[in-house]
Amino acid sequence: MTPQSRRPQTPSTRPSWKTALPVFGVALALLAGAAGLRGVLMGHPHVRVGGPYVLTDGAGRSITQAAFKGHYTLIYFGYTHCVDVCPLTLATVSAALEELGRRGRGVIPVFISVDPARDTSQVVQDYVQRFSPRIVGLRGEEAQLEPVMRAFHVSARLRSGTGEGYLVDHSSLLYLMDGQNRLVGMIPVDSSAHQIAAELKRLLPQP
Repeated sequence: MTPQSRRPQTPSTRPSWKTALPVFGVALALLAGAAGLRGVLMGHPHVRVGGPYVLTDGAGRSITQAAFKGHYTLIYFGYTHCVDVCPLTLATVSAALEELGRRGRGVIPVFISVDPARDTSQVVQDYVQRFSPRIVGLRGEEAQLEPVMRAFHVSARLRSGTGEGYLVDHSSLLYLMDGQNRLVGMIPVDSSAHQIAAELKRLLPQP
């Protein structure tokens, strides 16, 4: 699965936030896609994935990882102007959780925007509600977003272009975190709903 694309704005309007690169540096950021990132991270079990964060939900409230304490979360980084992978991923995750039934209801899907310039709290909220009322949409200003992206080894960069229609290249993985905000597993976003459901069934504790 290749990362997404995004066109930057003209110099006068281009978002000022800096690209957050994974701790492995430029080489990791230039991996062909999410499969490469997942392989590198899974191959280095000593590397921590995830950590504390402070972001904002659709109601404008500050949300930290502590808000999900005791609940499994399935986290995806994307943006609302994404033309293909992001909407497909959210729709597929919603279908996978429905397939899991009661066990799926114990997982909170979380969408974190990597586009602080355009994705306001209301924009993110309206976007995720199109897929499922269960999805929690979060966003942050540049200073809030960068440490979260570093913690999850997420890379994002503006693709050349003009105006408000720019796209964003970003890594795409699903992160399953446990009730203590610890990584349980990573799932490729090109998986089918049935494959995601099967992987969650394997990773989640037995009822």
